[in-house]
Parts: sequence; structure tokens; C-alpha cells
Amino acid sequence: MTPDVDGLIRFYKSPLGRLTRQSIRQQVSELAGDVTGLRLLGLGFATPYLRGALKGAERVLAFMPARQGASSWPREGPSHTVLCDPLEMPLTDAAMDMVIVIHGFEHVVDPEDMMRELWRICAPNAKVIIVVPRRRGLWAGLDTNPFGYGQPYSRGQMDKLLRDHSFTPEVWRDGLFFPPIHSGPILRSARMIEKASKMFGPTFAGAMCVRAKKEQFPAIARRKRAEKALGAPELSPQTAREGV
Repeated sequence: MTPDVDGLIRFYKSPLGRLTRQSIRQQVSELAGDVTGLRLLGLGFATPYLRGALKGAERVLAFMPARQGASSWPREGPSHTVLCDPLEMPLTDAAMDMVIVIHGFEHVVDPEDMMRELWRICAPNAKVIIVVPRRRGLWAGLDTNPFGYGQPYSRGQMDKLLRDHSFTPEVWRDGLFFPPIHSGPILRSARMIEKASKMFGPTFAGAMCVRAKKEQFPAIARRKRAEKALGAPELSPQTAREGV
């Protein structure tokens, strides 16, 4: 199941959503560093984490999957949002210097095909920052938050997925150590819980963040659209049967 864009917007406007944005934004900002002059793409539902790049980056795009739906962003000025298929993005080869993927990989049907598409659109030595729910984290086990839907990942799984598709992981970070509970006392103590839980390592983390660099040559050739369609005969149009 994929959360729709209206549900994501409501979540990030809630007290728990605001705390989530603060926790993840800190990790993403540190991993991204200075984005001045870069061509930057946010994929999935990354807009809560892109506003800081609007002034410095050469261009900022926000691609949202068709299954999720899209919303205009930012609220002021022309929209940077594009509704598209994340496996067939409307970009030329080597078009982006940095891609930030949030609420993306856990919902995509074919993560390997998405990695091939990311390799295609990334310029040489481009950076990819990926945020996914941690497999053994509390957030992945509760559907009170967007990280509770889709496929969570372990560090080993994400590391293999990146390396198998010619991305070298550089830095790993963890976030969301407080529980995803819409409770006043828990929300008021979230920052203290976050700070204290970090001392125990990733054990209590709900999300995993990684920055990886694109290598020069692709490890696996990208499949053509026709080849994927042949592997899914149920997608072929059929005449509807009439009721008896």
C-alpha cells in the first residue's frame, strides 16, 4: 500500500509530522552539504526537505510518483512539481547532480529498476541521498506514520542494492529514535528521547539515511520497457466478459 499525497501532507502538518521533518531534515542537510549551483531532484515525497535548497541550487525539481499523487510546491511562485513514473523519469541522461529520495524506495514495485533509472539521470560523481524505514525499527511496524507502509530495509540490503547498481555508499546516518505515537507527553519528550537513544546506536532508529556516489560504469544494464511488459502478461488489455 502506498500513502496518498493528501495523507502525507496531513501527516507533515501534524505535531508528529513536524518532529519527523526536523529529525530527518537534520540528517539530510548534513549529508547534502552545500548545494549551491547544483541541479537537485527530490523523488517520492521529498518536498518537506527541499525548501532550503531553493535559493542556492541551480534548479530544484520535485518528482512525485503517479500512484501517490502530486501537490503543487512551493506554495509561492511557479511549481517545481512533476507527476511521473519513477521508473521512467522525464529527464535526459546525466541531468542531475544530486537526488534526494524520501518516501520512494519502500513503495516502488521494482527497486532494482529504480536504481538503474537513478544511475541514468545522475551526472558523473553525482550524489544520491536515500531515506528509508529501518527494517527492525518501531516506525516500520506501526501504520500511524508514512514509514509504516511499504518495504522497510536493513543496512545490508540497502548497501547491496546500491553497490549492485554502481553507487558507492559514503556516509550512513540514523534518525527517528522517538516512537511514532500521537501522544502529548511523548511528543513533548521527543527531542530528549531522540538525543538519549542515539547513545545506543541504530537499535532504536526508525529511519535509515545514506549518501552514495555514482560510479562511472553501470553494474547492470537497464531493461527496456518492452522487456518488462513481456514479463507481466496480466497488463495486456483483454476484452471484458459479459455477465451471464
